[in-house]
Amino acid sequence: MQCSWKAVLLLALASIAIQYTAIRTFTSKSFHSCPIPSPVNCSLSQDTDAADRLCDESPTFSYNLSRKTHVLILATTRSGSSFVGQLFNQHFDVFYLFEPLYHVQYTLIPKLTQSKSVTDRRVMLGASRDLLRSLYDCDLYFLENYIKPQPVNHTTDRLFRRGASKALCSPPVCESLGAVDLHLEEGDCVKKCGTLNLTLATESCREHGHVAIKTVRVPEVSDLRALVEDPRLNLKVIQLVRDPRGILASRSETFRDTYRLWRIWDGTGRKPYNLDVTQLTTVCEDFWNSVSTGLNRPPWLKGKYMLVRYEDLARNPVKKTEEIYDFLGIPMDSNVERWIQNNTRGDRSSSKHKYGTVRNSAATAEKWRFRLSYEIVAFTQHACQQVLAQLGYKTASSEEELKNLSISLVEERDFLPFS
Repeated sequence: MQCSWKAVLLLALASIAIQYTAIRTFTSKSFHSCPIPSPVNCSLSQDTDAADRLCDESPTFSYNLSRKTHVLILATTRSGSSFVGQLFNQHFDVFYLFEPLYHVQYTLIPKLTQSKSVTDRRVMLGASRDLLRSLYDCDLYFLENYIKPQPVNHTTDRLFRRGASKALCSPPVCESLGAVDLHLEEGDCVKKCGTLNLTLATESCREHGHVAIKTVRVPEVSDLRALVEDPRLNLKVIQLVRDPRGILASRSETFRDTYRLWRIWDGTGRKPYNLDVTQLTTVCEDFWNSVSTGLNRPPWLKGKYMLVRYEDLARNPVKKTEEIYDFLGIPMDSNVERWIQNNTRGDRSSSKHKYGTVRNSAATAEKWRFRLSYEIVAFTQHACQQVLAQLGYKTASSEEELKNLSISLVEERDFLPFS
């Protein structure tokens, strides 16, 4: 029987989807079941294995019967997200991935950080949703579409910061380790483990009880609605926020070229005429929009959202981590508590590595007060006044007040999870 032009069009659209280059947006609707070939139309039986992975639940959902918990740490750059990620990475039964969406961004939109295009945002978010859904299902092969050069025989040496994931640097994924290598530093992982076998990584993921992913590449919690409402997942979102003044200070020190004009202003006292203020205001706008959604407690976020201030975690890391695990319904094991004790009491020399996690956490949270000039602090307070008030961050009206208030710049707030 000849295919109609409509069936041909459907096949063409299916082919695009199989190549994972379709531009799809986050919507307010949940996922629907995958298309089912009709006996009166052309068969889709020639689709590739990749398509089978996308639609392996067809014709109906395969619900998350094991109730594996899927955790997403939603954050922004230099907000303490690497630290929070380690609270899951150290758990024996959590398979943790560090910034897998990095590959989506730099494959689809290499200059996304400079782009203000709504289309670029939709491309990034649509592809990110698809990748996250696959990773939570322990389908790490999906990553191969975004790793360049593409993996050969499911092996690669190009996974972004593989060493930040304990599961990817331990047996069975890394088979060459001896007893003395069980606690590898991130930089030693690739040296000792060699290339990453995605088949072994997939098997390791499936053997773990839970999956946690950290990302700074999704702006707002509303962008995740389709995943939160997907009945195939048990997704819970930990939104991490930090005082925008602290974020600006940390970025200026870490990304010295990108934030060069801010550093010039800080050093000279003169604000450059071409200063890119969106480097600050975008953070505050995203926080405001996302936190407003979470605190408004929409039905689709019930039991799925927890707001965490970095400053609260820095002051009481064990207590706050226990609260996080209680929200997730996952028992907190001794490895996590031991890691906290070893990584929140560091001296000044322990925080030299800009991406490290060993530091005096309470001191780090307030160090921005001594890094930024009062002029920049006052500018930030004015530009971000809404979100500062929303999150309980106090403002300082003078340089003397700024230096003396210390951690009391943070109001006592109890952001209870929406249950």
